[in-house]
Amino acid sequence: MTAKPLLAALAGAALLAASPLQAKTLVYCSEGSPENFYPAVNTTGTTFDANAQIYNNVVEFERGGTKVVPGLAESWDVSPDGTVYTFHLRKGVKWHNTNRAFKPSRDFNADDIMFSIERQWKEDHPFYKVTSSNHSYFNDMGLAKLLKSVEKVDDHTVRITLTRPEAPFLSDLAMSYAAIQSKEYADAMLKAGTPEKIDQSPIGTGPFYLVQYQKDAIIRYKAFPEYWGGKAKIDDLVFAITPDASVRWAKLQKGECHVMPYPNPADLDAIRKDPAVQVLEQPGLNIGYLSYNVTRKPFDDVRVRKAFNMAINKKAIIDAVYLSTGIAAVNPIPPSMWSYNKDVKDDPYDPEAARKLLAEAGFPNGLETDIWAMPVQRPYNPNARRIAELMQADLAKVGVKAEIKSYEWGEYRKRMQAGEHQTGMLGWTGDNGDPDNFLHTLLGCDAAKNNGGNTSKWCDKTFDDIVVRAKTLTDQAERTKLYEQAQVRFKEEAPWFTIAHAVQLKPVRKEVIDFKLSPFSRHVFYGVDIKG
Repeated sequence: MTAKPLLAALAGAALLAASPLQAKTLVYCSEGSPENFYPAVNTTGTTFDANAQIYNNVVEFERGGTKVVPGLAESWDVSPDGTVYTFHLRKGVKWHNTNRAFKPSRDFNADDIMFSIERQWKEDHPFYKVTSSNHSYFNDMGLAKLLKSVEKVDDHTVRITLTRPEAPFLSDLAMSYAAIQSKEYADAMLKAGTPEKIDQSPIGTGPFYLVQYQKDAIIRYKAFPEYWGGKAKIDDLVFAITPDASVRWAKLQKGECHVMPYPNPADLDAIRKDPAVQVLEQPGLNIGYLSYNVTRKPFDDVRVRKAFNMAINKKAIIDAVYLSTGIAAVNPIPPSMWSYNKDVKDDPYDPEAARKLLAEAGFPNGLETDIWAMPVQRPYNPNARRIAELMQADLAKVGVKAEIKSYEWGEYRKRMQAGEHQTGMLGWTGDNGDPDNFLHTLLGCDAAKNNGGNTSKWCDKTFDDIVVRAKTLTDQAERTKLYEQAQVRFKEEAPWFTIAHAVQLKPVRKEVIDFKLSPFSRHVFYGVDIKG
């Protein structure tokens, strides 16, 4: 399938009008619309995918891997005590020169690094509250307390000093939330009285620049010819926003898109039989879970949480919903991650024991609660509504009457982070390959505050002390021992019902060249080519 018939199939007049006849166009059938073009205030892969094409980071992950490689910094030095990082920045890096309201007068430099960090860090910064003051990753990872100073040494050198050693710090800087924006653009928009435009009409230093965004319909990018890493192999990149997995598959089948995420497990047999399509596959660095809000009764009692864990038939859920695309989750990190504790035993499916435990907790006649179900398909959960129905039926057998609730996706996450639920489904795909990214970011006390990513609001001092100490050590063997202890404590206290780790599956048309699966389930198209 070449670009020309593909575009015709899309029937997008705007696309056709803007694309040169010989241009190589890759169409990605994405699953949803980004919240905005400022990744620091978002936590969804959908938004990160839309932004990853535009921005660069100080350091980045290698394509298709978890190794940290140079990004906007060519190199860096770390002090012997692990608290001072000195970054040596690239020279001659161009900003996108495509925005009608702003034309860059200079290349990327240290001021842009300072701006992008301080915007998330300093509450009195003029851009702190622009778009949102909820810088989820920065706060949940405890970076506000970790950073001691960020200094511009000269235009191409930045020194970051930490209050203590932080083993995953470089990996943290490679994550999506740490994308670098233009200070000069920000200043110009502030002066014009339109600061929000920096996040609505973004410019970056990345391999593609934004041409058009129509919510729930399309995102169009073009290759940036002056990209410091060399121009992308494809000329045009299109995100055709297609929330329904079956429709995505139909489009892929007809050649209306080249790559699709999150196939419906029920469609996999047919997808694998299509000679024009290959299914890329690797173990997912993810987890789907049911979060118990421990600040609300009756889930402030660990006996109730344990009773729920034993009342829900996990195997039946995986067999019915994940089909062959998931494995039962025991711990809050996936088995492919270092420090995974194989000795932790899962709570058994035992409705009779669950009934007894509920009686001991003061609920001999059962209780009423809610189960929040996500309205969207995610990499770690192919059908939350169906899982909620199965949980509801299981809980009814032990006397629990559960009402299923759902909201629009943005509203759902906002309410979950605010702790409005009693129980609710969510999940996580790792951002940097480090256990800290699961254990501290999702279950630490920093993230348990209002609007944090710890939706169980579980702030357990024993657990928190372990994971905070683990991140200050550089010896991976020592860190492993601590993370293994943390997993034992997690299982004892049961803030989650761990559901499954989903296998990452990516149907890709065979004319696509060198698309690499990201262990973080990101979709990055720099380096990808297409037979034309």
